[in-house]
Amino acid sequence: MGAILFESIKTASKITDTILVGLSTGKDSIVTYDLCTKYFKNVYPYFMYLVPGLEFQERTLRYYEKLYRNEIIRMPHFELSDFYRYGSFRPADPYVKIVSITEQYDYLRLQTGAHWIACGERIADSIVRRAMIKQSGSIDLKRGRMYPIAEWNKKEILHYIKQNKLYLSPENKKLGFSFRSLEGSELAAIKSLFPADYEKILHFFPLAGAAVKRFEDYG
Repeated sequence: MGAILFESIKTASKITDTILVGLSTGKDSIVTYDLCTKYFKNVYPYFMYLVPGLEFQERTLRYYEKLYRNEIIRMPHFELSDFYRYGSFRPADPYVKIVSITEQYDYLRLQTGAHWIACGERIADSIVRRAMIKQSGSIDLKRGRMYPIAEWNKKEILHYIKQNKLYLSPENKKLGFSFRSLEGSELAAIKSLFPADYEKILHFFPLAGAAVKRFEDYG
């Protein structure tokens, strides 16, 4: 792999030795986390869940906790506050406070003492992310965020995973991405591949079966 791909994280490691890193169990976040363990002294990984305790996700988290001997902070995804307040596949609760991603980052910084956050966003992901990263650069001084793999493409991500023998989560192997929404297509796949975890999802989102039914009937 070209040495230029590692310039962003090498530069970032000269700014601080302490980093927070988001781990979604997706390919990009796994590579970002592995890089952070190699270039920073203190690494605080965190995982934001839509439903707590899903076994197919916990399997991956436990693997990386054992590999790096580092506990992963588990916390509710900030989008859950919208789901609960406005009733996404469950009764609405107007008393739920809306939580922003900035507030979650503030909480993580307060808990760990770390300021910088490493994120797995890449320029190639979308036009929006391209514009965002092009504007701030791979090191966003204003927001305290770093994008170590900003310039990487998918082929380079997969090559790094293979070269470093990193564990790819079961949903990534079977779905091509990590569980990230309550879309019918994702839920239908989980229902088929991980039925016990699908039942856990229905416990928190009892009406989610409607999304699955719509997908199965209409695609």
